[in-house]
Amino acid sequence: MRDVIAEIKKWRGQGKQVALATVLQTWGSSPRAPGATLAVSQDGEMAGSVSGGCVEGAVVQESLDVLQGGVPRLLHFGVADETAWDVGLACGGNIDIFVKRLDPKVGAALVDVLSAEQTAALVSVIQGPDAMLGQSLLVIETGDHSGNLESGVQEPAITQAKVAFAKSKPVRVQLDGGVELFVEPLQPPPKLIIVGGVHIAVALVSLAETLGYHTVVIDPRRQFGSPERFPHADELVNEWPDEAMDAVGITTNTAVTMLTHDPKIDDPGLVKALPSMAFYVGALGGKQTQASRRERMLEAGLDEESVVRLKGPIGLDLGGRSPEEIALAILAEIVQVRNQA
Repeated sequence: MRDVIAEIKKWRGQGKQVALATVLQTWGSSPRAPGATLAVSQDGEMAGSVSGGCVEGAVVQESLDVLQGGVPRLLHFGVADETAWDVGLACGGNIDIFVKRLDPKVGAALVDVLSAEQTAALVSVIQGPDAMLGQSLLVIETGDHSGNLESGVQEPAITQAKVAFAKSKPVRVQLDGGVELFVEPLQPPPKLIIVGGVHIAVALVSLAETLGYHTVVIDPRRQFGSPERFPHADELVNEWPDEAMDAVGITTNTAVTMLTHDPKIDDPGLVKALPSMAFYVGALGGKQTQASRRERMLEAGLDEESVVRLKGPIGLDLGGRSPEEIALAILAEIVQVRNQA
């Protein structure tokens, strides 16, 4: 959803109606996962993707029909192996997609919530009585919500939204009376904290930006952590890593990389990051450097469970030597760890 919010905001500002086509479920090999969204304006403009090929074309037509007064609808596409690639569903994939008109009130709240990088869940009625189809409720982690569902559905919807916050995965939920909900958690973008404004960090920021990471570069040395070196970083902090991390914040959606190769800078950051909720903590350096680093962490009072989390030598072994190749190896390992988690 976050990849289409800028276009939705623009279209709404132009007074246009918007349809949302959302992947609910896939079987076999499908290019997009549940929760992937295609937004379509009343003029046929597109943002995002649910698949590709003629499936996407068919979804756009269904979206325009909904905007022209048609009812929300659940679409199913199943493709044989020999024709799968022609329509964007590899290896005989199957896919369920729900198409609805974006409610103006929910749309306004959605733009605000995602722009503010808040955690929320979008709950939609995908099966049930015609009058309920497509109804949506945006539930914010703070407890507030926008939109209204029918009596008897709203409270279960709010409960399921709270469950989705914890699972961080979209789910289909069956309620009594033949009503089915699709609950899509909307998490802030993953955060990548980079300690050390070295050459590898310059490449790492660019790569991470491409994958939608919120990038934070920390370096107390202003000549290294300068805006000129990191024009694309979302945040640039010229403080010691432990102090900076307190201000920036570390959650379960955060990865931390230590790249200075200088214990005076790296170690305070590691003491803060290793016991934290970060899903990834890695540090630059060879095996001997890592062994010494782990000993220092234990001497600093960290327990074995925290120290063993350290990824070092950092990155997947791709055999690269250039700063750009090392940055690629680091980000590849971060993506691998996040997806496995």
